[in-house]
Amino acid sequence: MARQYDAKATRQRLLWAAFREFHRVGYRGANIERILTQAGVTKGALYYHFRGKRALGYSVIEEILSQWIVDRWLKPLESSVDLLDGVSKLARWGERVAAPEGLSLGCPLNNLSQELCGADEGFRLRLEAIYEEWGRGLSRLLAAAQASGVVRSDVDVRGVATFIIAAWEGSIGLAKSRQAPETLRFCRRELEAYLGTLRCPGRESETNF
Repeated sequence: MARQYDAKATRQRLLWAAFREFHRVGYRGANIERILTQAGVTKGALYYHFRGKRALGYSVIEEILSQWIVDRWLKPLESSVDLLDGVSKLARWGERVAAPEGLSLGCPLNNLSQELCGADEGFRLRLEAIYEEWGRGLSRLLAAAQASGVVRSDVDVRGVATFIIAAWEGSIGLAKSRQAPETLRFCRRELEAYLGTLRCPGRESETNF
């Protein structure tokens, strides 16, 4: 049992070290030796778990990046009494934590999508699956907000979910390219204004920001 546990822990260290390396320098710029050093494992351990760099990259997307998005952009909304306020709070949180390092690194999902989706179908399909999971989760939460009287009944929840994701990912990409935190502030304000148009008439925000 101890041996199985050690193998599992080693694999997780490799995945997280690779995730941080990909976020910092991209998949193509990632160096296997740096990943091994960060994980504290040998090259033999790497090839015991993964056939090579591509297999490692696929697993990082499927197991680490996918959960990273769920933990940051879906789970916090599940406990929101008012979903629209919850999205605003997340956008404000993202704006706060983005500077200064976040502006340099950007969003790992956005970065890998820009780098790899046009070059490798295996990467594209795995990254698309994360966006789909994110969109389905947000659509489900928007539908629940409709049922509770927060969001207007005529709102296309799938379309709104897609737009919110695109707006946030695009704002991070633009802020990264400009290295300008005010870009996130401008985009967040406009996102909040848009969210206000989704609210049922007579249903006021329950949060004072």
